[in-house]
Amino acid sequence: MIGVSGPGAWPGEDVLEAQTTVLGDLVDVPSEVRGLPFAVHLPARGPWATLAGRTVGLLVDVPAELGPHGWKLADRPGGDLARTHAVTREDLDALAIAGHGYAGPLIVPVLGPVTLAASVYLARGDRALADAGALRDLAESLAAGVADHLAAVRRAVPGAEPVVLVHEPLLAQAVAGVLPSFSGYARLRRVPGPLAAERVGTVVGGARTGGASTVVVHGGAAWTTVPAVRAAGADAVALEVAALDEPGWERVAEAVEAGTGLWAHVPPQRSSQCAGPDAVGQARTLTEPWRRVGLPVAGLDDVVLLAPEPTGGPDDARGALAGVVRAARVVAEVVHG
Repeated sequence: MIGVSGPGAWPGEDVLEAQTTVLGDLVDVPSEVRGLPFAVHLPARGPWATLAGRTVGLLVDVPAELGPHGWKLADRPGGDLARTHAVTREDLDALAIAGHGYAGPLIVPVLGPVTLAASVYLARGDRALADAGALRDLAESLAAGVADHLAAVRRAVPGAEPVVLVHEPLLAQAVAGVLPSFSGYARLRRVPGPLAAERVGTVVGGARTGGASTVVVHGGAAWTTVPAVRAAGADAVALEVAALDEPGWERVAEAVEAGTGLWAHVPPQRSSQCAGPDAVGQARTLTEPWRRVGLPVAGLDDVVLLAPEPTGGPDDARGALAGVVRAARVVAEVVHG
């Protein structure tokens, strides 16, 4: 049965309202669709509540603080880290209230180690990604932190079956060696694909140690991330399907045929004044290339549709989530007639 979920971010500053909305809307879905609720994070509350800030807060024995250009590694824990931990506790409390009595899959988003290292700066230097030792330490620390966090999620919602969604939007750029250095006048040395896969795999392993039922790695818009995601041992790869060209879909087909699942991050629905949101068009970003590369239509039942990144306010985000549910019903009609 085709699934529906979201990437994790939600607009607004009321985490309890957001978490209640997401759980309610994704539990109450049509019978032909499988709703996968997700743990929300609300970036509008500040840098401590972004996915990067939340993930920095999960690191074990690797303190960080906010600097002029964002998060950077620090010599000792300080107020910024304490505030991030406080935000995470608030989110877990909201999850416990909203998810009371819930049993089933729960998506837990985190930032992946390669993108985290590309986003966080060394205490005195460039991006952490520029230091192979720092990348290794971040991956190992994050793996331990994710395992601890999943234990906290299960305490908040005892019936939850955690599914970890590892966001790696900068993985392709890191492997290609196109990320700018701090100065902007040079590029960081590329991270070899096998090494990137090993670091992502460390976090995949940590998630499994923490009891994750499934681990999904989101490679962003670049199909070139698929080999690294597969080598990391993830159960599924998430991709922005509207950005995939023919070679990209061929690589996706290879992965699917080898047993790797696909989570299709769909674009926002286009609307017309007369017809309203175009759920059919959104569904076609998945179904048409899927069939074109020769994948069996029945296999669409195993795909999960991810809602687009939220824009606007909470009502807009809720409408976008409902739109993806409609698109999933269109995909289900393609499968079952």
